Amino acid sequence: MIFRQLFDSTSGTYTYLLASRAGGEALIIDPVLEKVERYLQLVRELDLKLVKAVDTHLHADHITGLGALRDRTHCITVMGEQTHADVVSMRVTEGDRVEIEGLRLDVLYTPGHTDDSYSFLLPDRVFTGDTLLIRGTGRTDFQNGDPRAQYDSIFNKLLKLPEATLVYPAHDYKGDTVSTIGEEKLFNPRLKVKSMDEYAALMNNLKLPNPKMMDVAVPANIRVGLHQEEVARKGWALSAAEALTLRGRSDIALIDLREKAEREKHGVIAGSLHLPYPQLPTEVGPGGILHELATLSGKRIIFYCAFGERSAMAVQAAQDAGLKTACHIAGGIDAWKKANGPLGSQGLL
Repeated sequence: MIFRQLFDSTSGTYTYLLASRAGGEALIIDPVLEKVERYLQLVRELDLKLVKAVDTHLHADHITGLGALRDRTHCITVMGEQTHADVVSMRVTEGDRVEIEGLRLDVLYTPGHTDDSYSFLLPDRVFTGDTLLIRGTGRTDFQNGDPRAQYDSIFNKLLKLPEATLVYPAHDYKGDTVSTIGEEKLFNPRLKVKSMDEYAALMNNLKLPNPKMMDVAVPANIRVGLHQEEVARKGWALSAAEALTLRGRSDIALIDLREKAEREKHGVIAGSLHLPYPQLPTEVGPGGILHELATLSGKRIIFYCAFGERSAMAVQAAQDAGLKTACHIAGGIDAWKKANGPLGSQGLL
C-alpha cells in the first residue's frame, strides 16, 4: 500500500494519501486548500489517479481542499450524511464503505466534536478526524458538538478496536504523528474519566478560544459544492420534474453514475444504465458506450448521480467529447425522490 502523511503547519492538520499500488487509484483524507498543489505534485510523482477526496467532518480551522481537488481532478468528494456542506458527491453513513481500487475503508459515525464527525477504518489503522487525537480528544463546544456523544464514539466504538490499531488523527499540535488504540487507552489523559458525566464535565470546562479561522473556514466549507447553476445556464440540466416526463421514451438513455453500493442502498430510476463515474472518460469518446448510444442510436444521454455533482461533471465531459444533447438531472436522485419519482432495485437499458 502507498501511504503518505502530509502536514499543514499553519492549522496543524494531517492529510493522508492512500493507494494500493503505483499507477492505481488514490484517495485523500482531510486535504487543506493551501496544500492542493503539493498533493497534486505527489499524485503525479507516484503515478496515481486521485478518484476520491474525503473530509472527516466540516472543519473550522482551515478551508478544505475538497472543492479545489474536485475541480482539478474531477474526483468524487465524500463526507458524512449529516454534513452541512451544500453539496458533496457522496454522503456516507455508519456501515458504508469508501472504496477505491485495492482498498476499502469502513465508515464509522463518531460524532461529538461535531455532529458530522466520521472515522474511516482500514484493517490495521483508523483515521479518527478530530474525535480521538494523540493524547487528547477534539473539543465539543461548537458546530453541534456534544461531549456525551463523543464519549460514546470513543469508548463504545474506537476503543473497542484492536489495541494494535494505528491511530491517525486529523490534527496534532505537539509533533506526534501516530499512536495506537492501546497507547491511547493507557496514556490519553482525557480518557482517564470514570463515567460519561465526568467526561462531559471535563469537556464543558475547557474554556478554549475559538479557532482563528473559524469565521472564514466554516462558511467556506459549507459552500464547497460544485456550482451546478453554470451547467444549468448552458442548458445542460433538467429538473427532476422535467426528467419525470421523459421516462420510458425510446430516444432517452438514463445513465446512473453512482457506485453499486449506492444503488443498492438508495434505489435506481427504472430503465437506467449503470456506468460508474470513474469509467466515464473511456465511454464518452469514440468506441465508448455513451458515444455509440448518442451518435449511432441517436439517444439523448441524461446523467444522474446522488446529488448532481458527478453528473454535472459528466455533462461537461460529454459535451467536450461532442455529445451535444447530453444533460443531467439537477440535484440527482435526491431531487428525484423529493419530486416523488419512482425508484426500483434494478437498472436496465
